[in-house]
Parts: sequence; structure tokens; C-alpha cells
Amino acid sequence: MKKINFLFGIHCHQPVGNFEHVFDQAYQDCYRPFIETLDRHPRIKFAAHWSGILYDWFLIKHPEFIDLLGKLVKRGQMELLTAGYYEPILPIIPDADKVGQIKMQSEFIKSKFKSSPRGLWLTERIWEPALPKVLSETGVEYVTVDDYHFFSAGLLPEELFGYYLTEDQGVTLKVFPINKKLRYLIPFKLPEETINYLRSEAGDDPSRAAILADDGEKFGMWPGTHQWVFKENYLENLLTRIEANLDWIVPMTFSEYLDEYPAQGRVYLPTASYFEMMEWSLPTRAGLKFARLMQEIEKSGRAEEYKQFFKGGFFRNFFVKYEEANNMHKKMLQVSSKLQTIKKSPSSGERQNLIESAERDLYQGQCNCAYWHGVFGGLYLGNLRHAVYEHLIKAEDTLQKIQRGEKKFTEVVVTDFDKDGAEEVLMANDLLNLYFSPRLGGGLFEIDYKPQAFNLANTLTRREEAYHQKIREAAPQNLAVTQTGTASIHDVVRVKEAGIQKYLVYDNYRKVSLLDHFLPLDISLEKIEHSDYQEMGDFIGAEYGFFPHRKSEEAKVTFSRVGRVGNQPIDLAKSVSLFSGASIAHIEYEIINRSDLPLSTIFGLEFNLTLLAGDAPDRYYKVPGKKLAEPKLQSRGEVPAVSEVKLIDGWKGFGVSLGLEKIGDFWRYPQETVSQSEGGFERTFQGSVILFLWKLSLPPNAKWTNKIVFKIEEGV
Repeated sequence: MKKINFLFGIHCHQPVGNFEHVFDQAYQDCYRPFIETLDRHPRIKFAAHWSGILYDWFLIKHPEFIDLLGKLVKRGQMELLTAGYYEPILPIIPDADKVGQIKMQSEFIKSKFKSSPRGLWLTERIWEPALPKVLSETGVEYVTVDDYHFFSAGLLPEELFGYYLTEDQGVTLKVFPINKKLRYLIPFKLPEETINYLRSEAGDDPSRAAILADDGEKFGMWPGTHQWVFKENYLENLLTRIEANLDWIVPMTFSEYLDEYPAQGRVYLPTASYFEMMEWSLPTRAGLKFARLMQEIEKSGRAEEYKQFFKGGFFRNFFVKYEEANNMHKKMLQVSSKLQTIKKSPSSGERQNLIESAERDLYQGQCNCAYWHGVFGGLYLGNLRHAVYEHLIKAEDTLQKIQRGEKKFTEVVVTDFDKDGAEEVLMANDLLNLYFSPRLGGGLFEIDYKPQAFNLANTLTRREEAYHQKIREAAPQNLAVTQTGTASIHDVVRVKEAGIQKYLVYDNYRKVSLLDHFLPLDISLEKIEHSDYQEMGDFIGAEYGFFPHRKSEEAKVTFSRVGRVGNQPIDLAKSVSLFSGASIAHIEYEIINRSDLPLSTIFGLEFNLTLLAGDAPDRYYKVPGKKLAEPKLQSRGEVPAVSEVKLIDGWKGFGVSLGLEKIGDFWRYPQETVSQSEGGFERTFQGSVILFLWKLSLPPNAKWTNKIVFKIEEGV
């Protein structure tokens, strides 16, 4: 009789910083019923990976679930896989952190389940050829990757019914190809279709194996799947059908298969992930072009054939596509480097405790979800970006205390922080980090308030995405939510609310703070919000010269540019000063009209700040001496003649104030993006755009000056 081995694995994960109700829903609708169902079918062997974030949550909220997992491990039904504890993309973190994170999870599994994991779940199946050597340091014998990885190496579908050996620098690793056909059958099609497919692939070779390893959230967490998988008994029926065919379907764990059968051969896999990830990671222009191309190919009915051999995309290009992701990544590398430097010195006692605390925060700041965007919100979700920054700032602050104790300090460092070939200016004291980009007009792109581990500049620029074309094409009467259950951007064709098309607005420049606008006299808030105007000056997005210096307890940097407003030459200089022991930055402006003609324009100073929630009653604007009809941070409006504006965070208990020496007009609007999620399309509040406007009428060679005080206060 022809037979086939069935290797089945799931991976379950929730991001660092996800909401508590999401964890609870995932547990109730997916994780618990899945394991309880498998518990009733002990002959169905499988592998499972749970991220460390979930293990931490289970231990606190549902320790009985840990006991249930232990039961399945003990009887040999479930094999546990290791990974980076806090679910990092392994190739993008330093090798020391790769080893540390994997060992943390492996040691947890050994401690709690008395089992030594042999296999590793490769986060998002992001493969790079140098992985075998570093994985060998952690005792990992095998990984699972997509069949697409093997297609990219030139193998054919009929060759992917077993595992292969790969190596780096003579160190070998076993790699299993995940069967895409099974990935789309289970759990979305009737059990009979899965049985028929397995029957069609059964053969006389006893080593022949059908291999599936995929997201566990498909079993109850994806839209509509809880009803289908559990209430309509899909999973129960599938397992029962497999049990009825155990004479030719042989469920095995991956390790059992390794112990019984040899490798199919040797293979060298190129850098790859699953096909959809490769598509999402294409830089913006290429991604838009590819989306249009795929639409044409789909019309021909040959899309799947094309995808099988498509080579393109690379995960690290998310750091090209999204500067915000790149800044998080480079911040993470910066903190990791500081940690490794400190670890070189002998440590014990309280110093060692602080190092371990910083290391755990660093690892949590490496959680992958906020670093990229595809069918899930990812980078577009401010709470996930905030969680990354929160842990990285905490780690950095802990390391600062190891090095400096409780001493107050200031420093200014010039370095290529974002690795683009241009220098950035990093100012810091014991309470604040201020990161500036001379290339972005002296823009302020990171504002870390250390006591709250909060990056106030954690906003997102509005960009065109390939899937936005689907929104433009949707008829208003058809605007509703739909999701087919697959992970391709071409499957989601409707949106959540009528009129969302009007929010497809794109910024002409990166939304950071301390940006210098010269605007026409007839400018309006609506025109600015919709990027429907022309700058009179050439300062936005232009290179500024800079001069950093430090004396005594003050760090200071001056940015300057000789530019033009219309045809008139203009000198602009702005200085930012930071003093030790204070969460205050002093900003001074000087604008000189160098032309022979009077200058008539509106000067606008832009800040982009976030307190995370736009509609929460405990996050709001406050303008002393003025009453706002709508104070929430997602509000828009104009307030004339102000001397101070405050953003209040009642949730965290602190406030941000911007005080003006010269009274100006205050305009505001919410920064909102339209992004794709597993449920359709969503408008997402990213932050508050704040503009201060002054009408300038400068005679030839006349000077305009102003001072702004940026201050953060506790207890508001």
C-alpha cells in the first residue's frame, strides 16, 4: 500500500505590546481549544512553537495550560520547537543576541517540560545562508522553511517530500520544506480535500513526507475561523478522518522522522521568506509596479505558476521602504552594542542583575512585528512600535545607570546612526534623548523621555502602498470587510467604511519635528493636511549644515541653511540646547532676509508628536487662556495668537508643553494612515501634527528671531 508520513506543526505568537484583550481572545478562541482537541486524539502527533511572550502570559494568566502542554509532551504526542524567546527576525539581530534569545527559550522548555528542543521555528521563515553556523551554537538540528525557498534554489515541487542538508563554513543544518498546498488546505478547505491530497501524494518510498508548519492563529483567531474550526468541528473532523486512514497516513514528529530517515540531499538556499513576505518587502516603487504586474498575470490565470518561480524582495528592504522601521532597527543595534561593551567587564551582584534586566528589555525590543508591514498591521500599529521603543529605552537607561550611576550629564554625539552615509546628531542628558537629522532639514526624529520610556516622536509618514489601488477601485456601495484567509494582498478587496478613499493622502516629506516651512499667504489648514500646496522655500527635506558643541552642563547643536524663498536668498539658523537634570530643550530661531526686496511669507514650524491615542479622553490638547471646542488629540482646528500649547497624557501622568516667545497661530490635525489588516483596511491614528505660524514681513537684511521652549513635566 502506498503511504505518506504526515509532519504537522504550528507556531503561535502575540507581539510584545499587544492588548490584553487580544491575548485573552487568542487563548479562548484558538490556543486552548486547539490543544484540547489534539488532546482527544493522542495518535495525531505534531510539533508546536509558542513564543516566549505567550509562555510568559500563560504562566501568569493560565498556568493550567502549561500543565496541559506538559501532558502532551510527556506522552510523546507533541514536540516543542525553540526560537528566539521574544520572536525576533534572527538575521537582523546581532549574533550574540541570536544565541542569547534561542538559549533563553530552549532553557525554558527544558526547565518546564523536561524536554530538549531539537528544532527551531524560524520567525516569518526569514532565511539567510549564514544561519547554520550560529544556530549550531545553540544546539538546533533543524528548521522549517517554505517550499518557496527551495524553488528559489532551483528545486521542483516533486522533490520536496523530505528534508535536506545545508551548511555554512562546514557546519550543517537540516531544513524541511513546508508544503504550500497543505498551507492553503488546512484549515480553509473541507477535511476530505486534505485527505484526497495526501492520497494523491502517497507513494512506495517509506520516507515520503507531507510537511506542514504554519501559524496556529489560523485555527480560531483569523476572521471567521473560530466558527469554522471549532463550532462547526472542522478540526475534530480532520483529525478523525486522519485516524480513519492510519493504515497509510503516518503522523510523526519532525524529530522522529529525522531519526528514521536520511536527508534527500544537499541544498543551498538563497535569502528568502514565504512568497507574500518577499512581495511586501519590495521597495515602494518596485512594489507598486509589481502589484500592477500581478493584476495582469492573475487575469491570465497563471498567477500561481508565476509566483512559484518569482525571485525578488528581501526582508531587510523594509528598512529602505520605511525609515521609521530603520530607525527602530538601528536604535536596537545601538542598544545591543552598548550592552555587549558592558558585558565585557566582569560583573556580579547588583551590576549583574542590572545587565540581565537590560538584556531582557533589549530582547523584548527585538520582537519582530513592529519592524515590518504586510497583511497584518505591524509597523502601522503605534502600540507595537511604542512597545519596541519602551523596552529599548528601558534597556538603554539601565545601561546608562550601570555606567554613570545617578549622575546628571549631557552629551552630544555625531554619528551615522541610520547607516545612510550621512551623519546624525544625537543629544542626550539623564532624562532625554534628542536625535536630529541634518539631511532632513535638522529634523528631530526621536524624542525619548526616559522616566516614562516613551518616544514622543514615534509617528508614521503617510505613504502609498500597493494595496491602496484596491481601495480606489472599490465602488462605494461595496465597501465592507472581507478576508479569504490567505496571506496575499490580492485577496483583500474591500474596506471597512464608506469614504475611506478620501484618506489616501501621502506626505511629501518625512513627518518629524522641528521642520521649517515658508508658506504662501493664502495657505489653509486643509491644503496642508491634504499635501495640496507648494512650499515657497527650499528648506523642507533639504540638507542643513550643523555645529555641535558642549560646555559644562550644556549640550548644544546649531543647524543652518542658506536657502531661498521664491527668488529671495534667506539665512536660517536654529539652535537646540539641552541642560543636565532637566527635561527641557531650548530652541532659538534666526531668519535673515538677504535679498534687496522685502520678504512677505508665512513661516511655519512643524512638530509631529504622539501620545498614542487620538480619541482617548485622558489624552488631549490644552491651550492656556483658550477654550478648545474639541481638545482630543485626533481633533483638527486653528487657534489664533497663542503663547503655549500643551499635550496632556493623563494615562501616563505627564505632559508636553511648547512655549513661544513670539505669539503665533496654532494649527493642528491628526496624522492618519490607511493600512491593511487581517480584517480589511483600517484608518489608524499615528500622531498629532502641530504647526505654529507667523506672518513675516521682513525688509532687506532684516532679522526675525524667536525662542521656543519644549518641556516635559510629570504629575499633570
